[in-house]
Amino acid sequence: MAVDKHVIKCVVWDLDNTLWEGTLLEGDDVCLREDVLEIIKALDQRGILQSVASKNDYDVAFEKLRQFGLDEYFLYPQINWNSKAASISKIVDALNISADAIAFIDDQAFERAEVAHSLPQVTLFDVTDLNGLLDLPLMNPRFVTEDSRMRRRMYLADIDRNSVEEKFVGPKEEFLASLGMMMKVAPAAEEDLMRAEELTVRTNQLNTTGRPYSYDELDHFRRSKQHQLLIAELTDKFGSYGKIGLSLVEYGEEAWTIKLLLMSCRVMSRGVGTVLLSLIAQRAKEAGVALRAEFVPNKRNRMMYVTYKFAGFREIGREGDITLLESDLSQVQPFPDYVTLGVANK
Repeated sequence: MAVDKHVIKCVVWDLDNTLWEGTLLEGDDVCLREDVLEIIKALDQRGILQSVASKNDYDVAFEKLRQFGLDEYFLYPQINWNSKAASISKIVDALNISADAIAFIDDQAFERAEVAHSLPQVTLFDVTDLNGLLDLPLMNPRFVTEDSRMRRRMYLADIDRNSVEEKFVGPKEEFLASLGMMMKVAPAAEEDLMRAEELTVRTNQLNTTGRPYSYDELDHFRRSKQHQLLIAELTDKFGSYGKIGLSLVEYGEEAWTIKLLLMSCRVMSRGVGTVLLSLIAQRAKEAGVALRAEFVPNKRNRMMYVTYKFAGFREIGREGDITLLESDLSQVQPFPDYVTLGVANK
């Protein structure tokens, strides 16, 4: 079953005459547009993040959002006098997502045209499109998981972490050790499959193949004796990152092949990207088999190729668009000292 990867990950709102009716700095007694509150809450429950790109006075506009009880819904709001494209670019960077995962809502045709010119990947909506917004396939993830419903809160925890990191004086490893990170790795259970599919759809950069897997495909591999589907969850003293890693290994008599290895981009800076790979390599070495990996290059995932190379993998062949790699397992990378690893049932 094919899985559509094109889903919106973040909706960016203009404020004046879009989120609310009226122009704040012209002294209007602004009020929320009809149904906006319902739309914001529905998107949030679906795991779709939200932000703001508005030409406004930050303090005045943010105080109005606070009065409406909406300030907590918007991550990295860009309220300034910069171009809307520049503001959206900052949101893209802060959230570490791609521009084609952004939708922008603005009542002004000029502003939408400016964004279309500078960021053609962004999906644009006029304020008149709000009535049907929640019904669009782009706004409806195939599954809504517990991780989806908690996504905004997990990003808010990330903001707290990043704030602490900015003030931290000392080596990066010392800061990571101060987080008290714990990674739990276990065979995926049936209740994990919706999140596993979501990870294959949403994760682009730290993904060795970029291929989305459907629930049914993943369930097949979960049940197969020739495969193991592992899922990883990360927590620290600030809270849970959710289920952030996935691997699929195919077992052969003489060699195991990593068919998929991915890690959520949200943990890119947490130094845990090699934990799953090291665990698989360690198990392959104990089993006395060779370890191979499939890699499909694209514009975004070169970091995963570098990860394999640093782990001692070398290219041994190609099959179509698949690059086949192999490790001699002579030097399996150790687990980072700053992460406590909990592993369930092999």
